[in-house]
Amino acid sequence: MNGHSRRSFLRLGGVTTAGALIPGYAADMETTPRVSIDPFVPLRHRWRDVTAGSGFDATAEPYRTRLARLGAKAAGHRDAMAPSDASLWPDLAFPSLGATPLRLRTMARAYALPGTGLTGDANLAAAVANGLDHYRRRVYAEGADEVGNWWYWRIGTPRNLLDAALLIGPHLTERRSVALREAVDHFLPECHLDDYSGTSTGANRVDLCVVTLLRAILGADPAKAALAVSALSPVFPYVSEGDGFYRDGSFVQHTTIPYQGTYGASLLSGLATLFAVLRGSPWEITDPNRQVVLDSVERTFAPFVHDGLCMDLVSGRAIGRRPYGDHDRGRAIASAILLLGETASAAERSRWQGMVKGWALRDTHRPMLDAAEHDDLGFHARLAAILDDDAVPAADEPAGHRLLAMSARAAHRGRGWCAGLSMASHRIGHYEHGNGENLRGWHTGSGMLYWWADGHGDQYSDSFWATVDPYRLPGTTVSTRRLADGAGEAWGDTCPPGRWVGGATDGVYATVGQHLNGLESTLKAFKSWFFLDDAVVCLGAGITGEDGVPVETIVDNRRTGAPLTVDEGKGWAHLEGHGGYVLPCGTRLRTLREERAGRDPAPREGRTGGLDPVTRSYVTLWFDHGVDPVSAGYVYLLLPGASPAETRARAADPGWARVLANTARQQGVQVPSLGITAVNFWNEGAAGDLAASAPCAVLVREGGDGTATLTVSDPRRDLDELTVTWRRPVAEVLRGHPLLAGAATGAGLTLTFGRLAGRGGGSNTVTVRLA
Repeated sequence: MNGHSRRSFLRLGGVTTAGALIPGYAADMETTPRVSIDPFVPLRHRWRDVTAGSGFDATAEPYRTRLARLGAKAAGHRDAMAPSDASLWPDLAFPSLGATPLRLRTMARAYALPGTGLTGDANLAAAVANGLDHYRRRVYAEGADEVGNWWYWRIGTPRNLLDAALLIGPHLTERRSVALREAVDHFLPECHLDDYSGTSTGANRVDLCVVTLLRAILGADPAKAALAVSALSPVFPYVSEGDGFYRDGSFVQHTTIPYQGTYGASLLSGLATLFAVLRGSPWEITDPNRQVVLDSVERTFAPFVHDGLCMDLVSGRAIGRRPYGDHDRGRAIASAILLLGETASAAERSRWQGMVKGWALRDTHRPMLDAAEHDDLGFHARLAAILDDDAVPAADEPAGHRLLAMSARAAHRGRGWCAGLSMASHRIGHYEHGNGENLRGWHTGSGMLYWWADGHGDQYSDSFWATVDPYRLPGTTVSTRRLADGAGEAWGDTCPPGRWVGGATDGVYATVGQHLNGLESTLKAFKSWFFLDDAVVCLGAGITGEDGVPVETIVDNRRTGAPLTVDEGKGWAHLEGHGGYVLPCGTRLRTLREERAGRDPAPREGRTGGLDPVTRSYVTLWFDHGVDPVSAGYVYLLLPGASPAETRARAADPGWARVLANTARQQGVQVPSLGITAVNFWNEGAAGDLAASAPCAVLVREGGDGTATLTVSDPRRDLDELTVTWRRPVAEVLRGHPLLAGAATGAGLTLTFGRLAGRGGGSNTVTVRLA
């Protein structure tokens, strides 16, 4: 902008009066006959209300203070604006694809929202308009070459630019509006929405549709609006491979990565926004498959939100972006759910409000309402309303087990504790790295077992990923062979060959297993977890490696300085304030207490981030299987939240959990007090009273009423037929299953199942009456 002063730049193209402010759209709709209303007028109004914030009293706290701060921030940006060929602000050198458009949007929000001190300020709107045009001419110009990540050019940058343009309304002249729309059309041509593949699937497709709708609203373009809606249709149906929602509740992005935490949250938020903005318009989203999205709230997202945080095992490469990022992601999911509830059924909305209220009340480490006050006033208003409403009961964490076989993930909730399990398979990658992120997440898919007891909601939040030993993640079995940063292909293309990954669950208990193949190593192992009321029984067998280095199984690695007590003679260990561990007598448990230093990403506006040095305390417990082990194994019990006395008592009762088998052919346990018998059959064979004709998982639970359930699954997803026998007298089958092809009762039970391969590793339950 050579030859022009900053002051003339701010005036150039501006208008001298406030004009039709966006808040005036409501008045327009009230005074204009409905038949004459431009359908895009209410869309502009709803866009502002849904995305910038509404539903609060701008004169009441905390909104008055937050809005005043927004106004002061916007004024600072306006006053610091110094356009040149290389920047719009001196501290943000072009292309500045993220920060510069975001500042313009911040200024536009201060113009559009009430109580900012700049509401309806024509000079501020003129500054935004001039800034948009300056940036469009020098960076986001039709015909310019994309530099860096495609996402900024098609999604991130145009969304912020279009958002700002909509919020300042008539202050952006038609000439400038046309130029901006043409630039968006250049970087996001309609052909990107023709084919549902590549970078136009799942959450990316939803974001592309949001940008297309914004472009349609800015240009009052009905055809573009219709395209934005029709292009959503491939997102809704269930999928059996690749990106999207699966029938078992899985959500996958980048083909091989479970991603509820970031891409999934973005998808849910984008759809909730589109549903709300378009409701009642000519482009209302009525696709019958939209119910899949509504069902995903409780099937896909809620199982992996614990007391307000979203478990890192469904957050891909984003896990190390910032401390307490898991709480940020949980808050984003909660915000999307409350917004989605506004267009859901009354029953769904009621359940979701109670669920989110429970999360907010239990998140004491990063209180949800306080955090929302800083970055999302609309969510703050929605959340404050349900927190203050005694008619909305706060829901407790739902006890039981959720196994998402198609994404190799599991979540379990017992009495006062919660656990999450992360595995890798022939269809799910060990980990994802990309854009320089998560370069040492190598072993997160090697059976990482996260767990939280009461009061430990920050266990993996407080600089865990910056300081933890990446070779000693809790629950994993790993070769200690040193790996390069970013080992393996980027973007999740790190799938091992193992097919037997999954298990069986009756919704309360579960048997889960992983045929483990190490990342860039010769390591092979068979790992099983049996999830119970107050314990996880952990078995390992067939642990073999030829890397010339030790192989270890990490019993735990807690970020704590708490005292550790180990009694190897009696087979137990206890970590004060955390829980206990029961080990077979004579097992050598290695322990280490250390201070580990690292660097946390410290994002700053205008740059990718600094690095803040941090130090955290760790207590590590592990088994050393030696160099190049052959068929090594392990057994231990994890007792989350257990006291020393409870841990000692469990160790003194070896019959509480009986190991039926722990080999490379079968792994199984029996827990008489719970009526549980569970076996992972890596091959056909027998263990205890159970036998199977092919690889499968079997969970038996005997009730106290003379009945029992047998739950089976085909984790490999390749069985045309399976026969399971149980050496127990059975009188009759009370409830079968559509795939149950035959049943024989009497002195024993024989069940024959048809083609389980098409069940996606899902569990199949039969109920019988015992003789």
